[in-house]
Amino acid sequence: MSREHIEIAIIGGGPGGLAAALYAARGRAKTVVFERGIPGGQIVTTDWVENYPGFPAGVNGAELGDLMTKQAEEHGAVIRSFSPVERVEIADDGHFVLHSEGEEFDADCVILATGAVPRKLGIPGEAEFTGRGVSWCATCDGALYKEKIVCVIGGGDAAVEEAMFLTKFASKVHLIHRRDEFRATKCIQERCRANPKIEEHLSRVPVEILGEDGKVSAVRLESTKGEPEELLPVQGVFIFVGVHPVNELALDLVKMTDNGYITIDHDGRTSVPGLFAAGDVTDSELKQVITAAAKGASAAFEALRYIDETTTCSI
Repeated sequence: MSREHIEIAIIGGGPGGLAAALYAARGRAKTVVFERGIPGGQIVTTDWVENYPGFPAGVNGAELGDLMTKQAEEHGAVIRSFSPVERVEIADDGHFVLHSEGEEFDADCVILATGAVPRKLGIPGEAEFTGRGVSWCATCDGALYKEKIVCVIGGGDAAVEEAMFLTKFASKVHLIHRRDEFRATKCIQERCRANPKIEEHLSRVPVEILGEDGKVSAVRLESTKGEPEELLPVQGVFIFVGVHPVNELALDLVKMTDNGYITIDHDGRTSVPGLFAAGDVTDSELKQVITAAAKGASAAFEALRYIDETTTCSI
């Protein structure tokens, strides 16, 4: 089978992958981004991004993802949407072979920017009512809950921001968190507490999602402080309790942390020469759009340098 040759192959089209594509393409490398869905990553499901530099009034997540995609393409990167990579192999010559939907590609370098997916609770009723009241995307599904009562589970920035977004539709939003204080940034917490539609439930853990007639009807909460159990009537449950790295392609290739994140150095190098990583799939502590983009730029810069060095050495 003949293989198309790529200098820098980027797997994942979120902010990390798109920033890497921009820098790699500007470095005049033949750059291809393989994205299993729509480019933009998790930000395309985010209603409003207010902490990305250059947008003082904030920007819609889908719009920001579209702008990043177009900018990378304008500089020569090829974006292959709906093109999942099923396997990455290291060839005998040190190059990489990517397998995607029956095609094979030869790459000098690979940047893994596969991101992360929302973590599940693993409680009774969660799987049964997924798509029938249980959701991980307020932007996608919020409009379905006009004048209804919903709950948001989580205590970080994403959970609190999505709770505020849901007040555009729902008549009431219960915000549930297992600790006795939220982890969200203080300014976000302040805006949340100023919203009369949001009711906080701290030191509470969801243990079961109940339903009637095939739809969510309530969530059962246990106290972490020995207080009485609570049955909260809701029509929707939105879950924001962290993410799980999409690391399947890297499992047999690179060094990882105990919880499955790819280990990288300051410049995005993994334990395998020529293989780099960026964004939420890595062990970087802060997982934000800006840090994913920064790590993507670093990985691309190092990939360009790697190609130059290996080419020079082979002459």
